[in-house]
Amino acid sequence: MEARDAVQRIVAIFAILAGAWGGAYACPVYTYRGDFDLPIPANPDDTSGWMADAVIEVSDHHIISDLDISISLTHTNVFDLQIFLQSPTGTRRCLNMYNLHEFLKGENYTQTIFDDEAELAIEQASPPFTGRFRPVKPYKLSGFDKEDSFGLWRLRIYDAWHWDTGTLNSFELMITTPEPATATLLTLGAGLLLLLRPRRCR
Repeated sequence: MEARDAVQRIVAIFAILAGAWGGAYACPVYTYRGDFDLPIPANPDDTSGWMADAVIEVSDHHIISDLDISISLTHTNVFDLQIFLQSPTGTRRCLNMYNLHEFLKGENYTQTIFDDEAELAIEQASPPFTGRFRPVKPYKLSGFDKEDSFGLWRLRIYDAWHWDTGTLNSFELMITTPEPATATLLTLGAGLLLLLRPRRCR
């Protein structure tokens, strides 16, 4: 019976290790999208200024471990734009802006994804910025980590120069949370029960 007990303990240890390994990678991603038709800036008669806030309401409570954001917009010169994301708690991070004293020309953001882990920084890319890019230095989306996702998320865009205008089409939040899968918890529980079960003396 001692051999049997030893086997049970080994199986239990492997179950715990497998559960812990699975938990480390069981990171679901929740996506929240908003489609808009917002002029940039808000008043076409005043061709510089703020766009009306684009708002996505996240109706679920998730603790953020990683956040990415996708933006699609049309604009006759995106180098005029200053783009900010604001969380329900009021945390705000700049995604992109340029030195207005340096003249650059280019149009549109097309499925542009801001991602702290991207290989390229947005400063290294050119419009329409299709793909994944890190936000402009020194800003990072990790500033939203450990916040609760629940509430109103605001995309705020400032057009800093006259004559160029555009429209925000959509933006999307991709929220990764470290919640373990239920199966992982069950595996951990089963392994612990096997380890903690008292052995009978014979």
